Amino acid sequence: MAAEDMDRLRRAGRIAIVGASLAGLRAAETLRAEGFAGELTLIGDEPYEPYDRPPLSKAVLLGRADPHRTELPRRRDIDAKWRLGVAATGLDLTAGRVRLSDGDEVEYDRLLIATGVRARPWPKESEARLDGVFLLRTRDDAAGLYQRLRAGPRRVFVIGAGFAGCEVASACREQGIEVTVAERAGAPLVGALGGVVGAVAAELMREHGVDLRTRVTVTALEGDAAGRVRAVHLSDESVVEADVVVVSLGSQRNTEWLNGSGLGAGPRGIACDAGCRAFDFRGIVTDDVFVAGDVARSPHALFEYQFLSLEHWGNAVAQAETAAHNMICDGTDRRPHLWMPAFWSSQFGVNIKSVGVPPMGEELMITQGSTAERRFVGVYGHKGRVVAAVSFDNTRWLEFYQRAIERGAPFPVEYPTLDRRPENRRPVPADFPDPSLPTHGPMVTLSGYSPADTQLVFHPARH
Repeated sequence: MAAEDMDRLRRAGRIAIVGASLAGLRAAETLRAEGFAGELTLIGDEPYEPYDRPPLSKAVLLGRADPHRTELPRRRDIDAKWRLGVAATGLDLTAGRVRLSDGDEVEYDRLLIATGVRARPWPKESEARLDGVFLLRTRDDAAGLYQRLRAGPRRVFVIGAGFAGCEVASACREQGIEVTVAERAGAPLVGALGGVVGAVAAELMREHGVDLRTRVTVTALEGDAAGRVRAVHLSDESVVEADVVVVSLGSQRNTEWLNGSGLGAGPRGIACDAGCRAFDFRGIVTDDVFVAGDVARSPHALFEYQFLSLEHWGNAVAQAETAAHNMICDGTDRRPHLWMPAFWSSQFGVNIKSVGVPPMGEELMITQGSTAERRFVGVYGHKGRVVAAVSFDNTRWLEFYQRAIERGAPFPVEYPTLDRRPENRRPVPADFPDPSLPTHGPMVTLSGYSPADTQLVFHPARH
């Protein structure tokens, strides 16, 4: 884009942001902070202005936070047009227009897609409609579930032992509510942290009174004559009576509205380059459509240029800021999104934090502390280098291992700080499930390679 055209965009252009949550808000703030003075429109399918989601499965369910008072703090005035409670239903790339569910259209010169994810519903619609069956993704979901927990259910049944499911179970037990958790894998959190750490999480849950059922699936939700859920049927032919069921089967990326648009969008998200520019379905990068947050799939130089889909609070903020910066500057001033994946969870009195991409690791070393004490650091290795670390109540080491990941430090770990107890000296298989099989709750999805990856060398056949 010529300098005069970029100047015109910054002074009087039109930018639309589809997705009025964390990434959308932070992108809007960055645009204004970096001098965009044109027309700014935020489109969101929920009727609320941006709010914080992590407290919904923690403080809100415990009654320590009002679900209707979790608004995200504003860093500056964004002077935007808000189109809330109106979903985007289509995109015309040629005309530069977003179609809305009320029949209106929003024109743009630059578009940011930050539509995020939604909770995966229970697949049997008649059972999903039973009174007492809940999802947990939105403010309204959390408010409804909190009220039901306050009423003192006899038993809560959680389907899926990813992070959200485990946090719900933890909140129930803290309030003295009986809870059963069913997980198709061999332990909780295996999709995110692997079987070794999952076994620690399983022991922790059972010690706190959770009825944990592993290697089973739910085959049916049974209702009574009044349409209230009353029991859960499992694949091992057992039946558990429950009057509240929380479906925690992971998330789905909100990309269906882009069907037929020509963008490279699908169930795994919207593919984009390291500068957050979306690819079209031919693999050609666009110059006017950008992506940020949970819905994005972007390559990361530290992790073999694989496309990563990250459901992380910090990633949404960092990627939104990068996308906003790149939308209104010349190519030479654009910067890559290289945020270090990181997440945290609080459950059963333990603080769990991670950096890097644990599912990439084939091996695991417990380098500090002890799994038996529930206070440790585990380091993941892939092809001879450190790619991730996880801590249970031991966060002070994570910055150290983040730096190790960034410089490609070798694995197995051989630092002077290494815990020298014999059981911690040898790497063990991290025990992640087959990625082709469904598990609940991976926070990082490895979803393919960048076309720019040059690690493979082509040798033509000789005749």
